[in-house]
Amino acid sequence: MNLLEKEALIAEKAVSLESESPEAVLKFAVETFPNIAFACSFGAEDVVILDMLQKIRPETDVFYLDTDFHFKETYETRDRLEQKYGKKFIQVKPDLTPEEQAAQYGEALWKSDPNRCCNLRKVEPLAKFLAKYDAWITGIRREQAPTRANAKKIEYDAKFGLVKFNPLASWTWDDVWHYIRANDVIYNPLHDRNYPSIGCEHCTRPVKPGEDLRAGRWSGTGKIECGLHMQ
Repeated sequence: MNLLEKEALIAEKAVSLESESPEAVLKFAVETFPNIAFACSFGAEDVVILDMLQKIRPETDVFYLDTDFHFKETYETRDRLEQKYGKKFIQVKPDLTPEEQAAQYGEALWKSDPNRCCNLRKVEPLAKFLAKYDAWITGIRREQAPTRANAKKIEYDAKFGLVKFNPLASWTWDDVWHYIRANDVIYNPLHDRNYPSIGCEHCTRPVKPGEDLRAGRWSGTGKIECGLHMQ
């Protein structure tokens, strides 16, 4: 399928998939693009998609960006999910170790230049990894942030040059938790400690009552996205 054919398909399916369930979107995604991967952060949205995928096409590649700076609870959640589903998730690592990054860019780059830190530890590794796929699946929702408000359930990701599926785009936070509880899905215990959005340990804090769900990410820096979902 060439780019023009992909764009025509996306334009058509962006309309028809809008009213479909996440499971229907996932089924279409894996059947239409068998060479597809799911980016899993082990947050609430992603464990929902992971559970759905195991029922639809369990052999689908599941990967995570291991920045070396995740919370202990995130790695423990990964281990529990691997055990539950009998599946090994693909670890995607940055080129630089934390020590090499510190030597090259200075200590605590996440404080001095959080955009560069995210680029080195997330965006660049993701771009290299996705180069071998035709499509990818994410857990982003429109409700999460203004930068995601126009996300479609299927779109062309010009940044990485492939088709992108966002099956939960229209879901609310309550929808996510209804599925988790109804299906007894394993989730990161940090969610029970006021961490609705969980990233690297250095750049994530608990959210205070009344704050936006992503207010705990890069707090005080003016940064609201790591760069993975920005065109």
